[in-house]
Amino acid sequence: MSDDRTESAFLTRLTALVRKETRQMLRDRSNLMVGLLLPVALILLFGFGLSFDVKNAPVALVMQDRSAGAREIVSGLRGSAYLDPIDVETMEQASRMLREGKVDAIVQIPNDFASRQVKGGAEIQLILNGVDSTTAQTLEAYIQGAVGVAVARQADRGGATASGGSVTLMTRTWFNEEGNSRWYLVPGLVVLIMTLVGAFLSSLLIAREWERGTLEALFVTPVRPLELVLAKLAPYIVIGLIDLTMCLLAAVFLFDVPIRGSMLAIILVSFLYLLVSLLVGLLISGVTRNQFAASQVALLTSFMPALMLSGFVFDLRNIPVAVQVVAQILPATHFMGVIKTLFLAGTDWGMVASNSLILMGYIAILTILTRRTLRKRLD
Repeated sequence: MSDDRTESAFLTRLTALVRKETRQMLRDRSNLMVGLLLPVALILLFGFGLSFDVKNAPVALVMQDRSAGAREIVSGLRGSAYLDPIDVETMEQASRMLREGKVDAIVQIPNDFASRQVKGGAEIQLILNGVDSTTAQTLEAYIQGAVGVAVARQADRGGATASGGSVTLMTRTWFNEEGNSRWYLVPGLVVLIMTLVGAFLSSLLIAREWERGTLEALFVTPVRPLELVLAKLAPYIVIGLIDLTMCLLAAVFLFDVPIRGSMLAIILVSFLYLLVSLLVGLLISGVTRNQFAASQVALLTSFMPALMLSGFVFDLRNIPVAVQVVAQILPATHFMGVIKTLFLAGTDWGMVASNSLILMGYIAILTILTRRTLRKRLD
C-alpha cells in the first residue's frame, strides 16, 4: 500500500512538473522557433537547395569549321541533357564569358577539323573552368561522352566501326590547373568568416543591452540612432578586417592559393560585405531584443544560407529556379561570386562594380531599418 502511495505521489509531481515546463516552453517563442523552424529550414535547404548534379551546364561553342562532320559533333553536344551549348563567334568572346562565370567550358572546333577527320586525326579543344574542380571533371566526362556518341553515329552512317577514336578532345583547365579543391574552398571561407564575425556576433550587441537595461540609459542622452549604429559597428569592423587579413595570409602562405586579382578590389568588396553582415546582425538584435533568439535567427537567416545557398558548396545553376531566386536575394551570393573570381580568374572591374553597387544598396536599406529598431522609445 505504501508503495502504491509513493508511486501515485511520484506521478502527481511528475505530471505537475511536465505541465509547468510545457506551459513555459509554449511561452518561450525563441525555443519553439529553434525546435520547430530549424528542422524545417534544414529539411528544405538540404532537400531542395543541395545538389551536386550538373545539369544544363552552359558551354561556349566556337565553330571555326561548319562542315557536316563538325555539325554532327555539335548535334551530339546539343542532344545531351547535361549541356547547354551557346554559339559564340570568337575565342576572345568565349574566354571573356568563361572568366566572368557565364559559361563553364569552351568547345572550339578548329577550321581544319574536316580535313583532319578525313585523315583520322581530328582534334577538338576543350577549355574548362577549373574554379570548381568537381564540376569541371564531371563536365569533361559529359562532353567526352557526347562527342563519342556523335562520332559513333557518324561511323555507323558510314558503315565503319563505331569507335569514336577519329576525334580527340584536347583538354585544358583554366584558373585551377591542378584541380586543387582548396583553391575552390578557401576563397569561400572568406565569405563564411565575414558572415560569422558580422551577422552572428553583432546580433548579440543590442540584444545584450536590452536584456541588461543599459540601452534605456542611452535614450535620455543626445545620442542619435545613426550615431549609435556607427559606434556599435566600429569595433567589429576592425575585428572583421583583421580576420580578412588572416584569411588572405593563410590562403597564400598556408594553402598556396593564388590571388590573381586586384588586392584593392578584394579589400573593397570584402569591406562592403562586412558592413552588410554587421548591419544584418544589428537589425536582428534590435528586432529580437533577446540574445538567444538573436543568435538563432542570425544562424538561420545569415550563416546557414551563406553556407548552403551562396555557391560555396556547389554551382547554384544546378538547383531549382525557386531556390535560385532566393539565393540571388542573399548578399553572400554576390560576394561569393566576385571573391572567387578575384582569387582565381583575375580582376573583372565590371563584375566588381556591379556587385559593389548591390552590396551598397543592401547597406543603405539595412541602415534605414536598423535606425528604426533603435528609436528612442520604450515598449
